[in-house]
Amino acid sequence: MTAAALVWVVTHGVAQPGNALAFGLFIAVGELARWGAVPRPGESPLLTGAGGREPAPLGAAGALAYALLGDSAGEPTGHGAFQVVAVVVAGALVGAVPQVARGRGPALDHVARRVLTVGFAAVCFQPLYGSGELELQLGHGPGYALFLLVLLVLTALCDAVLAAVLLRAHTGHPFGPLLRDELRALLGIGSAVCATGAVMALAVAVAGLWALPVFCVPLLLTQLSLRRYVAVRATYGQTIASLARATEVAGYTRPGHAHRVAALSTAVGREMGLSGPELTLLEHAALMHDIGQLSLVDPVPEGATSSLPAAEQRRIALLGGAVVRQTGVPAAVAAVVEQQADPYREQPLAARIVRAVNAYDDLAGGSGAGAGGALTALEQLRLGTGRDYQPEVVESLARVLARVLA
Repeated sequence: MTAAALVWVVTHGVAQPGNALAFGLFIAVGELARWGAVPRPGESPLLTGAGGREPAPLGAAGALAYALLGDSAGEPTGHGAFQVVAVVVAGALVGAVPQVARGRGPALDHVARRVLTVGFAAVCFQPLYGSGELELQLGHGPGYALFLLVLLVLTALCDAVLAAVLLRAHTGHPFGPLLRDELRALLGIGSAVCATGAVMALAVAVAGLWALPVFCVPLLLTQLSLRRYVAVRATYGQTIASLARATEVAGYTRPGHAHRVAALSTAVGREMGLSGPELTLLEHAALMHDIGQLSLVDPVPEGATSSLPAAEQRRIALLGGAVVRQTGVPAAVAAVVEQQADPYREQPLAARIVRAVNAYDDLAGGSGAGAGGALTALEQLRLGTGRDYQPEVVESLARVLARVLA
């Protein structure tokens, strides 16, 4: 698409070069202002180095505004869909140069997704505007605004589908839950980007290019607020991870046990279709599931609580829940920690997942487990599905391990 757009622009020339330059610079500035990565629901920057949903919302809004640009200061434009794609790619590449020099450039998947999404909006809008059919059929009244609204919804859906497809290709997780998370995210920064892009296009149509710096202020303020939120969330995650390491530092559990259980539990949760907030709760509970061992006088050998009698497991779980409640972590996390030793039919799904994954890591011997150790541990979990482990959780764990060990 980019190659075709560049060839078209070279062949036909740049229409309204002033508009193209202004929007290209706007997109480049938006890329320069990118803040890094916003974690997806259920992904911890500490554990996964999560990719961002929309790390450059200002650039995305500017690209969408150019795709939906009809008039400019009352004068009709004629740049077309190919020029939109060429300008968006050029602006993104120019803005990415300093980021790449600092080792923080955008991922190619993100750039391709941006081009495809903006190209979709341009292909839907520009031919209708250029042919005059849009003005003939809808004019500039409520019908035109409704058309833009419908087009924005379709563009947002296109972007969500592309994001879910990319995640499905990278992680192998089920497409349905991934798409659901992406659609839920549209209510946040996605709606702000779409609304700002549409308002900027309408404002430039009336007031000209001077509207660009004015109407980007709300999105800049939103970006600053989100940056602060991400910083607070990262600090919160680091605090929980530090608490989780306390059992390892004290010699009660094997090194890396809590993080392995958290990573596997999150993957199993995604496999079973948990939503973003549910995955976050699951991850935090998995990180802190063994913290009750700090209350023991004598450590459990290798920290393998799954081999203890049921009553002792229950006592350690209750001690862990009591410790978690003293840390200021949400009560829901403490409840999962407390219930992880109950019979699975009495547990919430998060506790069932933590219990099964914890037992797997204990039985498999930790990070050094090969395919043979994993199969042996899974077989022992399957033998315990009558009372201790939910069969669906064990089978989801098996599918996740099949991808990891493949």
